[in-house]
Amino acid sequence: MKTRTFSSVLLLLSILEIAALFFFALLETDNSQDAVLINECLHCVQDDWGHMQNHQNKTSLDYVALDAKGAVLFRTKPDLSESVHEAILHRDTILDVQSDGSAAGKLIINNDSPKVIRTQKQRVILILCFMVLLQCMVCLGHALYLNHTIVRPFHALEGFAKRVAGGNLDIPLEMDRENLFGAFTESFDIMRSELKKAKIAEAKANACKNDLVARLSHDIKTPVASIKAASEVGAALADSEKTKNNYLQIIRKADQINTLITDLFAAALEELEELSVIPEDLKSEELKKILENSNYPGLAEIPRIPGCILYADRLRLQQVFDNLFANSYKYAGTKIDLSLLLESSFLVVSIEDYGGGAAPEDLPHLKEKFRRGSRTEAVEGAGLGLYISDYLMREMHGELALENGKNGLKAMVKIPLSGTI
Repeated sequence: MKTRTFSSVLLLLSILEIAALFFFALLETDNSQDAVLINECLHCVQDDWGHMQNHQNKTSLDYVALDAKGAVLFRTKPDLSESVHEAILHRDTILDVQSDGSAAGKLIINNDSPKVIRTQKQRVILILCFMVLLQCMVCLGHALYLNHTIVRPFHALEGFAKRVAGGNLDIPLEMDRENLFGAFTESFDIMRSELKKAKIAEAKANACKNDLVARLSHDIKTPVASIKAASEVGAALADSEKTKNNYLQIIRKADQINTLITDLFAAALEELEELSVIPEDLKSEELKKILENSNYPGLAEIPRIPGCILYADRLRLQQVFDNLFANSYKYAGTKIDLSLLLESSFLVVSIEDYGGGAAPEDLPHLKEKFRRGSRTEAVEGAGLGLYISDYLMREMHGELALENGKNGLKAMVKIPLSGTI
């Protein structure tokens, strides 16, 4: 409705401007002089001709009286023609003044037509300027109206969209229901409200899922622990080497099951950051114990470890190497080459098996959650070990890198040195 009013006002002002221009263009100016006034003025000058110094103008005309020699005897104002030549150029009226029956001088009556036309032009220009100014004021008012009803709501909507994209669903979108876009902005706030409800529902579902995983992890670990304890007793009481090896195999499988359950529980957390990682100074001798614990089948020969102070979480570092050694045993089943190297501000531990490595297209994705190589489909696994190990190393300001070595998959664990972080 306001837009229609604005358009109507602009149209009306434009019509008035065009009408003023046409009026001025079609106006005919009367350039003729009033014969009665001219005759009256002439008789008045002739009556006072002998004593023009006492002459007074009794008409509304402006004029100049010249004697026979062209000298000015009288003028009504200074800016008038003072000679016949000037009068001709100015298109003034020139009359002969008679005295005693003979020509005694000239009467030049001023032609005021240019002044009248100039006055008319000024009047039309003023009218047009006023209308243009009025148009500008109307346009400015309409611009302010559009800014209030359209631009500002869209700016508010832009900020609202950024907040929603950033996950802030608590601040409602301010709106004016009387506004042109009131219903439009209200629909966005309804969307925010529904997203908030969905997010709350998702959080509840995740909490239920985590609770379920925690319960299942506990319930599974209890019988596995019982199986491992019974197997340890059986291995201690075995009367033959074969029976003892069978019990030891059961113990190793129980440890693998326990590791998988731990990884599954960690990966099922709503945020992986819930895993606490607290790095501290560790002597390099601690790393030897960690590697020995992970190398329980004894397929890797642990080399000499350089003397240094590491900055790591012992528990989480043990978890990283447990996952890497377990992967090599499970997927390759070969001996493992283990090497250590001091490199800049890191101690790099390289673990390489002889299993042929991963497919080149799989290599960049092995550290992703639930991703496994195409060559490991025949072996059971969850695809969580490398994902969790990569996260733990990053939290310890280190790095886990994977590549295909000469003989198989090569994992490089970069442990930061103390004082370099």
